[in-house]
Amino acid sequence: MRKSGVLLPVSAIPSKYGIGAFSKEAYTFIDLLEKAGQSYWQILPLGPTGYGDSPYQSFSTFAGNPYYIDFEALVEAGYLTKQECEKYDFGDDDAYVDYEKIYLSRFKVLKSAYKNSHIEKEEAYRRFVEENAYWLEDYALYMAVKNAFGGKSWSEWDEDIKLRKPAAMKQYREKYAEEIGFYQFQQYLFAKQWFALKEYANEKNIQIIGDIPIYVAFDSSDTWANPELFQLDKTLTPTAVAGCPPDAFSATGQLWGNPLYRWDYHKETDYAWWMKRIGYCYKLYDVVRIDHFRGFDEYYSIPYGDPTAEFGHWEKGPGYDIFKTMKAKLGNKAVIAEDLGFLTDSVIKLVKKTGYPGMKILQFAFDSREESDYLPHNYTANSIVYTGTHDNDTTMGWYEKLKRKDRAFAKRYLHITARKDIQWEFIRAAMASVSDTCVIPMQDYLGLGTEARTNMPSTLGTNWKWRMLPGQFTEELAERILEMTKLYARAR
Repeated sequence: MRKSGVLLPVSAIPSKYGIGAFSKEAYTFIDLLEKAGQSYWQILPLGPTGYGDSPYQSFSTFAGNPYYIDFEALVEAGYLTKQECEKYDFGDDDAYVDYEKIYLSRFKVLKSAYKNSHIEKEEAYRRFVEENAYWLEDYALYMAVKNAFGGKSWSEWDEDIKLRKPAAMKQYREKYAEEIGFYQFQQYLFAKQWFALKEYANEKNIQIIGDIPIYVAFDSSDTWANPELFQLDKTLTPTAVAGCPPDAFSATGQLWGNPLYRWDYHKETDYAWWMKRIGYCYKLYDVVRIDHFRGFDEYYSIPYGDPTAEFGHWEKGPGYDIFKTMKAKLGNKAVIAEDLGFLTDSVIKLVKKTGYPGMKILQFAFDSREESDYLPHNYTANSIVYTGTHDNDTTMGWYEKLKRKDRAFAKRYLHITARKDIQWEFIRAAMASVSDTCVIPMQDYLGLGTEARTNMPSTLGTNWKWRMLPGQFTEELAERILEMTKLYARAR
């Protein structure tokens, strides 16, 4: 069945207090998606972020980002007053998140809410803490200890707690009991608000497409609590890290720096940690997009300490074995395989064997630097087409920078004759394609330029900041989207 959806990070919702949240504006966005005949809302990973603010470098693969907790709901619950919410500076530009101001203000507001809540008396809270103990205990302790060490990575903590010695674990749990409670409280609020929002979307027949990064951050509760899962030496220092080799887009490749998995250990344990991780994702989302899917076939291993990704090499990943286990233990789940970049025959075979749809990016069709199977006449039905992803420029920003030869080809292929609303011709091509699912970034529907780009890979400082302005997604725009969605038989 043909369907379509919209890609918009939660952080980009036009909520109050400096960043998108699970607020009334998120519910309004879902209402407009329904009016536009959409079936999906695709978001980015929901984990708590650290340095660089990337949702792909999270302090936990299970925890949620406390930035997304809606303050207005806490006022209604009696945990906060409106005055407590408004006495801090959350930034003064509605179009961009000021992460420094958010970091310095949001936790203070949440701390007030925690003190006012007497949450430990609530049965629902106690049940949440108990049911999620398998990840929540480690995460809350990790965050409390991290704060005690001035935000340093766990690898720089005192030896006894770095190595999780039982006496040290007991000592820190007792010493920072209140701080641990505060982090558990944040996760409870996050889960309560997110699941309410997801239920609302599902009631409107809109499914959530979530994102699971293949790797976890080195500075995370996952790595600290489970060092046996990763390629670390006896001092718990990585022996090699993740990234991508040099290509036409980057002469030195991409050095991500995440620890690599000990796939032999995961196989021995029947992928137990992975099954918990993926199983939890299916509580949070209806469909899971697995980022960097090719890493399960082969992964790029860069010697730890190298300044660039130039001297890495390829290693064999778990292949189909992990997905066979997943299907046996979790059933046949809806997955999108992020199969972008250079694909070897073995990766193509792996995607085909799983049966998961891969991704088609329309912008890639008009890049003469490499041979392309991204032109719509080459698509198959079992695929998801995008004009661009969170890692691409907006379609208008990208089009303005196209080489003359590539732009001339795009004009001929898409029959672009006017300068106005050029992005709609790209949206039309994606919608008209044979791909079962079409997902369009919200920025493209709004016709925005590079100023609205979500992320530029391998850069720091300007990413993950763009936000939709209040009133930008209008009823008229929803009608126009519905019209095109109906025209190409994708409306619900």
